[in-house]
Amino acid sequence: MENEKADVCEIEINKDEDVKRVISQHPCYSKEAQHKFGRIHLAVAPKCNIQCNYCDRKFDCVNESRPGVTSEVLSPQAALEKTKQVLEAYPFIKVVGIAGPGDPLANDETFETFELIKNEFPDVTLCLSTNGLNLPDKMPELLRVGVNTLTVTMNAIDPEIEAQMISHATYKGKVYRGLEAGELMVKKQLEGIKMAVEAGLVVKINTVLVPGINDEHIIELAKKINELGVFIMNVMPLICQAKFADRTAPTPAECKAIQNQCEPYVQQMRHCRQCRSDAYGLIGQDMSQMSEERRNIIKVDMKKKHSCGKE
Repeated sequence: MENEKADVCEIEINKDEDVKRVISQHPCYSKEAQHKFGRIHLAVAPKCNIQCNYCDRKFDCVNESRPGVTSEVLSPQAALEKTKQVLEAYPFIKVVGIAGPGDPLANDETFETFELIKNEFPDVTLCLSTNGLNLPDKMPELLRVGVNTLTVTMNAIDPEIEAQMISHATYKGKVYRGLEAGELMVKKQLEGIKMAVEAGLVVKINTVLVPGINDEHIIELAKKINELGVFIMNVMPLICQAKFADRTAPTPAECKAIQNQCEPYVQQMRHCRQCRSDAYGLIGQDMSQMSEERRNIIKVDMKKKHSCGKE
């Protein structure tokens, strides 16, 4: 009995150490990590099961850095080959993520890709970003393929407010609209987040700040996700496009004010750059859009930085 208790304690300690390592090397989860470690986003998931009123995935431009944008959609095998090339060339990249351009949990290719990556690179951190609609149903699959960190875009816990953020949601073959869609989204998101935290995943919540819709409500969302055990929250300014093209984006000061209000309840990520679905490298320095010369400069700089850290 004593030996069993000791074994359980050792397992828990090892889990805690693994979580600390994951956080310390994930540029989205640690302010310090953003300067030392990078991530690669693999654009293998084109299908989406909801239509957000602020989302437009039709355009690709080298001058655009926003969610939903990618130069091409990769097959799982092509994603593996790209990962091999990038991780070999830039060893400071420690996180492999899938964030679109649609919703990863609406695409079987997501799980096939993660399986390939995990078999080839068992020590990398696997990260997934989702709207959360399919999260409860897909949780066993996420755990099976070894996802460590999870981001859920959640804009409200009030279904009436959520209903203003999306045009429709498709779940198990049925299309939901209006309040019915809002109720479904909130229910599935909360259920999925609870399951993820209980399963030991490190969870981040992305929230799009839309003045006049959810700006006065976000603090209530922060309180709720604090109860659920979410690690960090990322309040992002609205990018005015799609149905919200004529709305006014929040100012940096307005974003900061909301973050300050939420900080007492959940840690705030303040260094997000709203990355493309095919970005790789450091946050704010998307190497997918750089010249080879610029990439080589960063490679040398990061090699020096990590060498100094070992001394």
